[in-house]
Amino acid sequence: MTLDPKESTSNSLSAGLCIAVLSSFVNGSTFVLQKKGILQAQKRGVSYLTECVWWSGTLAMVLGQVGNFLAYNMAPAALVTPLGALGVPFGSLLASYMLQENLNVLGKLGCVLSCAGAAVLIIHAPKSENVSSRMELEEKLGDPVFLGYLCVILLLLLLLILWVAPVHGPTNIMVYSTICSLLGSFTVPSSKGLGLAAQDVFTRDSSNQRALCLLGLLLVTLASSVLIQFTYINKALEHFDSSVFGAVYYVTFTTLVTLATAILFREWSDVGAVDCLGMLCGFVTVSVGIVLLQVFKEFTWSWNDVKKAPRKKD
Repeated sequence: MTLDPKESTSNSLSAGLCIAVLSSFVNGSTFVLQKKGILQAQKRGVSYLTECVWWSGTLAMVLGQVGNFLAYNMAPAALVTPLGALGVPFGSLLASYMLQENLNVLGKLGCVLSCAGAAVLIIHAPKSENVSSRMELEEKLGDPVFLGYLCVILLLLLLLILWVAPVHGPTNIMVYSTICSLLGSFTVPSSKGLGLAAQDVFTRDSSNQRALCLLGLLLVTLASSVLIQFTYINKALEHFDSSVFGAVYYVTFTTLVTLATAILFREWSDVGAVDCLGMLCGFVTVSVGIVLLQVFKEFTWSWNDVKKAPRKKD
């Protein structure tokens, strides 16, 4: 008994969706665990590499990346990437417990908005893949538009890493978050491309050597990008609040990765105007929710303040 192609695609999409949601929760815990390890190390005057809590956050990051890799190869990147928003409210709840960070009524409202926006994104995101084989992937990778985009990204990364980060990185949160987000233009397409290239590596076809070269190139690109991201995420956590960094990082990462995958995989070519508008509204809702959740968390405002009637002026 063989599965209908549409049924098979639906099953793959559902599995990718479930893995993406679980990975977002795992990724949401990484910043909190690593921040906890860094704070403990600073208190003891030792390196954070000696802290078990920091290593547990690192392990969670690895597991989250493995989950993302599987999800990107089962569902469109335009659907998987924005679902990282679900990790932000989970991380905030965990931070309120482990780091004693404040979670006020605005933060709780932000949690609701983030989840609602993620649901809108799931409904309107592309449901089909436009690149389904290694040959199509190679054709897309050689596209002049995508190559031009990568050149711009590389120039920006060199400028930020070599000149801007050493001077302004510890005082400007946008520097480290932009570096990590720009690297997402390499990590996400590489993760998705690895699954397509791996399908041809173990065949006895004459093209498997070409597929092996592509697989090696994508692996090197992915490993290098993840290591650099890992370095600058920890630099950011040493200087900035984990919640604020998580909020800024989500918005910049999602925007740049969606742009990169749109150029490479053309997942938006079959999406109508209504779905595009729905995706935009969902992304804005998620972003507003994350800003409420993270940026305004120091506000001492509760439901009791809402219930208080304004005093009448004499």
